[in-house]
Amino acid sequence: MEKLPENLAAALLPWYEASARPLPWRQDSTPYRVWVSEIMLQQTRIEAARGYFERFMAALPTVADLAAAQEQTVLKLWEGLGYYSRARNLHRAARVVMEKYGGALPADEAALRSLPGIGDYTAGAVASIAFGLPAPAVDGNVLRVCARLTRCDDSIGELRVKNAFREALREQYPPQACGAFTSALMELGETVCLPGTPDCPACPLREKCAAEKTGRPERWPVMPGKKPRRIQQRTVFILEHEGRVALVRRPDKGLLAGLWELPNTEGALDETEALCQADRWGCAPLGLEPCGQAVHIFTHLEWHMTGWRVRCGAAPDRFVWTTPDDRAERYPVPSAFRAYKEQI
Repeated sequence: MEKLPENLAAALLPWYEASARPLPWRQDSTPYRVWVSEIMLQQTRIEAARGYFERFMAALPTVADLAAAQEQTVLKLWEGLGYYSRARNLHRAARVVMEKYGGALPADEAALRSLPGIGDYTAGAVASIAFGLPAPAVDGNVLRVCARLTRCDDSIGELRVKNAFREALREQYPPQACGAFTSALMELGETVCLPGTPDCPACPLREKCAAEKTGRPERWPVMPGKKPRRIQQRTVFILEHEGRVALVRRPDKGLLAGLWELPNTEGALDETEALCQADRWGCAPLGLEPCGQAVHIFTHLEWHMTGWRVRCGAAPDRFVWTTPDDRAERYPVPSAFRAYKEQI
């Protein structure tokens, strides 16, 4: 692996000033706005996050507003973004900031890292973009840029590789433009130094790039091997009683913790088995009809779902029986159930 080229900022910052996309969190880059945007952008594409960010800021414009909100309010604003532990940690961290820092995020990389849900990357992003500190934010996009610049043959999944690039970048920060340098590295990885075949002719660092000089820059970075996802069969029920639909809350820990969902159970139940399950729940089923198959992919798990709509003669209190307005305003139902939510 070669060293990072010197003085990356001299080539990168003019390009960024001319090419940066007008993203909502880049306007009025307060620490709170930067923090929320970086949490949202973990595991979420920029275009998908735009609308969520704007709605979140309209509803909870300050740390104090977020800290004072009910968890279900925060989760409802997050509904559809997935990875809901991000929202819970954001909420918990806001309360810590109110109690420990008087409502202002600390202008210190280590202190930021101590907050729930903030790791090295987010701490670096907030510290550099919001506070102007020389703190690298090394995510997959930045790792890809660094791996190509240095022709790194080690897997970017290795912690030692990430740490080495973080420390090498720390030495490159221009004192008066730390936030712009962090944002420029991100922008380069997101728009030019793309996975697969990069757009080398458009790259401001082309002359410095060891991978480009080989004529085959797509060979880098070296990616870690992926484990196959586990497949789980589930049966999902749309239980209807007098115009209302049943929801149930998931446990407080584990996958989709604390969110509301359509009742479901393990296995791919046939018609007879589905009727028996609804009866065991005390729903006094009057009839059922199929409502399709669906697949939802989590990071390490796939749900292969079979759906049944059941007309119920009873409404057992093990479930919450909701109206459309209830579901729209109060109950965050994750996107794993999108195929069935659309049918109610």
